[in-house]
Amino acid sequence: MSADDLSPLLDHLEQSGISRSVAARVVEEVVAYFSESSEEFVRRRHRELQRAGVTNAQSLGQIARELVARRVPGPALSERQVRRMIYG
Repeated sequence: MSADDLSPLLDHLEQSGISRSVAARVVEEVVAYFSESSEEFVRRRHRELQRAGVTNAQSLGQIARELVARRVPGPALSERQVRRMIYG
């Protein structure tokens, strides 16, 4: 997205009391977050859940459920498809 595309949103946030520079940084982060591909999301969440001590058996189903519940949802995947994204 270009800065021109985001200008109305930045204007709105600025009018609500947030500085334009802070609003721009936050919007950039949100756009980057939702631009993450399904495969990137699956791999990132798997790493996060591993660090949190969640077992693979638990994490595969959780990731599959989270993927379809995202604001910009990815495809519905089975646990096997999630596993293949992670391990190839």
